[in-house]
Amino acid sequence: MNQSSGIAAAQPTERIPAAERREQILAAASVVFGERGYSGATTDQVAKAAGISQPYVVRMFGTKENLFLEVLARALERLVAGFRQIIAEPREHGDDEAELLATRLGAAYVDLIEDRGILLSLMQAFISGHNPVVGAKARAGFLEIYRMLRDEAGFPPDTIREFLADGMLFNTLLAIRLPDVFDEDPDAAELMRCTFRGKLDVVLGATAAEAGEHYLTSAKKDFQ
Repeated sequence: MNQSSGIAAAQPTERIPAAERREQILAAASVVFGERGYSGATTDQVAKAAGISQPYVVRMFGTKENLFLEVLARALERLVAGFRQIIAEPREHGDDEAELLATRLGAAYVDLIEDRGILLSLMQAFISGHNPVVGAKARAGFLEIYRMLRDEAGFPPDTIREFLADGMLFNTLLAIRLPDVFDEDPDAAELMRCTFRGKLDVVLGATAAEAGEHYLTSAKKDFQ
Protein backbone atom coordinates (compact mmCIF):
# COMPACT_ATOMS: atom_id res chain seq x y z
CA MET A 1 0.00 0.00 0.00
CA ASN A 2 2.84 2.36 0.76
CA GLN A 3 4.31 1.87 -2.69
CA SER A 4 0.91 2.43 -4.27
CA SER A 5 0.44 5.64 -2.25
CA GLY A 6 3.84 6.90 -3.34
CA ILE A 7 3.05 6.33 -7.00
CA ALA A 8 -0.32 8.01 -6.65
CA ALA A 9 1.26 11.00 -4.94
CA ALA A 10 3.83 11.37 -7.69
CA GLN A 11 1.32 11.32 -10.53
CA PRO A 12 0.07 14.94 -10.20
CA THR A 13 3.64 16.21 -10.49
CA GLU A 14 4.21 14.17 -13.64
CA ARG A 15 0.99 15.49 -15.18
CA ILE A 16 2.01 19.16 -14.92
CA PRO A 17 2.04 20.51 -18.50
CA ALA A 18 5.44 21.43 -19.89
CA ALA A 19 4.44 25.09 -20.29
CA GLU A 20 3.42 25.30 -16.63
CA ARG A 21 6.62 23.59 -15.52
CA ARG A 22 8.60 25.99 -17.71
CA GLU A 23 6.96 28.99 -16.06
CA GLN A 24 7.64 27.48 -12.63
CA ILE A 25 11.34 27.24 -13.44
CA LEU A 26 11.53 30.74 -14.93
CA ALA A 27 9.78 32.26 -11.92
CA ALA A 28 12.25 30.57 -9.59
CA ALA A 29 15.19 31.51 -11.82
CA SER A 30 14.19 35.19 -11.84
CA VAL A 31 14.48 35.22 -8.04
CA VAL A 32 17.77 33.32 -7.96
CA PHE A 33 19.37 35.46 -10.68
CA GLY A 34 17.92 38.61 -9.12
CA GLU A 35 19.44 37.83 -5.74
CA ARG A 36 22.74 36.24 -6.78
CA GLY A 37 23.45 37.80 -10.16
CA TYR A 38 24.27 36.04 -13.38
CA SER A 39 27.75 34.98 -12.28
CA GLY A 40 26.75 33.87 -8.79
CA ALA A 41 23.69 31.81 -9.70
CA THR A 42 23.76 28.15 -10.72
CA THR A 43 21.25 25.85 -12.37
CA ASP A 44 21.35 23.71 -9.23
CA GLN A 45 20.18 26.68 -7.13
CA VAL A 46 17.41 27.35 -9.62
CA ALA A 47 16.32 23.71 -9.52
CA LYS A 48 16.16 23.73 -5.71
CA ALA A 49 14.17 26.97 -5.72
CA ALA A 50 11.73 25.45 -8.23
CA GLY A 51 11.51 22.17 -6.31
CA ILE A 52 12.68 20.00 -9.20
CA SER A 53 15.86 18.20 -10.25
CA GLN A 54 18.84 20.00 -11.76
CA PRO A 55 19.02 17.63 -14.77
CA TYR A 56 15.44 18.59 -15.63
CA VAL A 57 16.40 22.28 -15.73
CA VAL A 58 19.37 21.52 -17.98
CA ARG A 59 17.24 19.29 -20.19
CA MET A 60 14.67 22.07 -20.67
CA PHE A 61 16.96 25.09 -21.02
CA GLY A 62 20.43 23.75 -21.77
CA THR A 63 23.05 26.15 -20.41
CA LYS A 64 22.84 28.71 -17.62
CA GLU A 65 23.23 31.41 -20.26
CA ASN A 66 20.16 30.18 -22.14
CA LEU A 67 18.19 30.06 -18.90
CA PHE A 68 19.16 33.64 -18.05
CA LEU A 69 18.22 34.82 -21.52
CA GLU A 70 14.79 33.21 -21.07
CA VAL A 71 14.45 34.95 -17.71
CA LEU A 72 15.31 38.27 -19.36
CA ALA A 73 12.87 37.66 -22.22
CA ARG A 74 10.10 36.80 -19.74
CA ALA A 75 10.76 39.95 -17.71
CA LEU A 76 10.83 42.21 -20.77
CA GLU A 77 7.69 40.59 -22.21
CA ARG A 78 5.75 41.21 -18.99
CA LEU A 79 7.04 44.75 -18.70
CA VAL A 80 6.22 45.66 -22.31
CA ALA A 81 2.80 43.98 -22.15
CA GLY A 82 1.96 45.85 -18.94
CA PHE A 83 3.01 49.18 -20.46
CA ARG A 84 1.11 48.57 -23.69
CA GLN A 85 -2.05 47.80 -21.74
CA ILE A 86 -1.79 51.16 -19.96
CA ILE A 87 -0.95 53.03 -23.19
CA ALA A 88 -3.98 51.51 -24.96
CA GLU A 89 -6.43 52.68 -22.28
CA PRO A 90 -8.53 55.80 -22.99
CA ARG A 91 -6.90 59.05 -21.86
CA GLU A 92 -8.04 62.56 -21.08
CA HIS A 93 -6.22 64.94 -23.42
CA GLY A 94 -4.71 68.07 -21.93
CA ASP A 95 -1.53 69.82 -20.88
CA ASP A 96 -0.78 67.23 -18.20
CA GLU A 97 -1.61 64.19 -20.37
CA ALA A 98 2.01 63.01 -20.65
CA GLU A 99 2.62 63.47 -16.93
CA LEU A 100 -0.49 61.48 -16.00
CA LEU A 101 0.41 58.68 -18.40
CA ALA A 102 3.98 58.55 -17.04
CA THR A 103 2.58 58.28 -13.50
CA ARG A 104 0.32 55.38 -14.50
CA LEU A 105 3.17 53.61 -16.29
CA GLY A 106 5.40 54.08 -13.24
CA ALA A 107 2.72 52.57 -11.03
CA ALA A 108 2.46 49.59 -13.39
CA TYR A 109 6.24 49.16 -13.20
CA VAL A 110 6.16 49.07 -9.39
CA ASP A 111 3.36 46.49 -9.53
CA LEU A 112 5.85 44.10 -11.15
CA ILE A 113 7.55 43.73 -7.77
CA GLU A 114 4.71 41.36 -6.85
CA ASP A 115 6.30 38.95 -9.35
CA ARG A 116 9.20 38.38 -7.01
CA GLY A 117 12.59 38.86 -8.60
CA ILE A 118 11.48 40.25 -11.94
CA LEU A 119 12.79 43.81 -11.45
CA LEU A 120 16.06 42.64 -9.93
CA SER A 121 16.64 40.11 -12.70
CA LEU A 122 16.15 42.95 -15.19
CA MET A 123 18.76 44.98 -13.35
CA GLN A 124 21.16 42.03 -13.35
CA ALA A 125 20.77 41.89 -17.12
CA PHE A 126 21.37 45.61 -17.50
CA ILE A 127 24.64 45.46 -15.56
CA SER A 128 25.85 42.47 -17.58
CA GLY A 129 26.63 44.54 -20.64
CA HIS A 130 30.17 43.14 -20.70
CA ASN A 131 28.75 39.73 -21.61
CA PRO A 132 28.54 39.68 -25.42
CA VAL A 133 25.32 37.63 -25.52
CA VAL A 134 23.47 38.88 -22.43
CA GLY A 135 24.58 42.46 -23.03
CA ALA A 136 23.25 42.44 -26.58
CA LYS A 137 19.83 41.18 -25.43
CA ALA A 138 19.70 43.67 -22.56
CA ARG A 139 20.51 46.59 -24.89
CA ALA A 140 17.91 45.44 -27.40
CA GLY A 141 15.28 45.15 -24.64
CA PHE A 142 16.10 48.56 -23.19
CA LEU A 143 15.87 50.20 -26.60
CA GLU A 144 12.58 48.40 -27.26
CA ILE A 145 11.18 50.06 -24.15
CA TYR A 146 12.57 53.44 -25.28
CA ARG A 147 10.98 53.13 -28.74
CA MET A 148 7.65 52.05 -27.25
CA LEU A 149 7.58 55.08 -24.93
CA ARG A 150 8.50 57.37 -27.84
CA ASP A 151 6.38 55.89 -30.64
CA GLU A 152 3.38 54.46 -28.78
CA ALA A 153 3.12 56.60 -25.63
CA GLY A 154 4.18 59.72 -27.54
CA PHE A 155 6.74 60.86 -24.98
CA PRO A 156 9.52 63.24 -26.03
CA PRO A 157 13.10 62.09 -25.33
CA ASP A 158 13.45 64.21 -22.15
CA THR A 159 10.31 62.70 -20.62
CA ILE A 160 11.54 59.21 -21.48
CA ARG A 161 14.90 59.96 -19.86
CA GLU A 162 13.20 61.03 -16.63
CA PHE A 163 10.89 58.03 -16.69
CA LEU A 164 13.71 55.54 -17.24
CA ALA A 165 15.81 57.25 -14.57
CA ASP A 166 12.97 56.79 -12.08
CA GLY A 167 12.78 53.12 -13.04
CA MET A 168 16.49 52.65 -12.38
CA LEU A 169 16.05 54.35 -8.99
CA PHE A 170 13.24 51.90 -8.17
CA ASN A 171 15.54 49.01 -9.00
CA THR A 172 18.46 50.45 -7.03
CA LEU A 173 16.43 50.91 -3.85
CA LEU A 174 15.19 47.34 -4.13
CA ALA A 175 18.67 46.00 -4.91
CA ILE A 176 20.19 47.57 -1.79
CA ARG A 177 17.15 46.35 0.21
CA LEU A 178 16.24 49.80 1.48
CA PRO A 179 12.73 48.57 2.42
CA ASP A 180 14.40 46.43 5.10
CA VAL A 181 15.27 49.57 7.10
CA PHE A 182 12.13 51.57 6.36
CA ASP A 183 10.97 51.46 9.99
CA GLU A 184 14.46 52.05 11.41
CA ASP A 185 15.90 54.87 9.31
CA PRO A 186 13.83 58.05 8.78
CA ASP A 187 15.99 59.06 5.80
CA ALA A 188 15.32 55.73 4.11
CA ALA A 189 11.60 56.16 4.80
CA GLU A 190 11.65 59.69 3.37
CA LEU A 191 13.43 58.59 0.18
CA MET A 192 11.09 55.65 -0.32
CA ARG A 193 7.98 57.78 0.22
CA CYS A 194 8.98 60.33 -2.41
CA THR A 195 10.11 57.58 -4.81
CA PHE A 196 7.26 55.07 -4.61
CA ARG A 197 4.51 57.46 -3.52
CA GLY A 198 1.09 55.81 -3.76
CA LYS A 199 2.70 52.43 -4.43
CA LEU A 200 4.76 52.40 -1.22
CA ASP A 201 2.42 49.90 0.45
CA VAL A 202 2.82 47.54 -2.51
CA VAL A 203 6.61 47.69 -2.21
CA LEU A 204 6.63 47.23 1.57
CA GLY A 205 4.08 44.41 1.37
CA ALA A 206 6.02 42.53 -1.30
CA THR A 207 9.35 42.87 0.51
CA ALA A 208 7.77 41.86 3.82
CA ALA A 209 6.33 38.75 2.18
CA GLU A 210 9.74 37.96 0.71
CA ALA A 211 11.39 38.33 4.13
CA GLY A 212 8.76 36.02 5.62
CA GLU A 213 9.47 33.37 3.00
CA HIS A 214 13.20 33.58 3.71
CA TYR A 215 12.52 33.19 7.44
CA LEU A 216 10.33 30.14 6.93
CA THR A 217 12.90 28.56 4.61
CA SER A 218 15.70 29.11 7.13
CA ALA A 219 13.60 27.82 9.98
CA LYS A 220 12.72 24.68 8.02
CA LYS A 221 16.40 24.03 7.32
CA ASP A 222 17.27 24.52 10.99
CA PHE A 223 14.51 22.16 12.02
CA GLN A 224 15.67 19.51 9.58
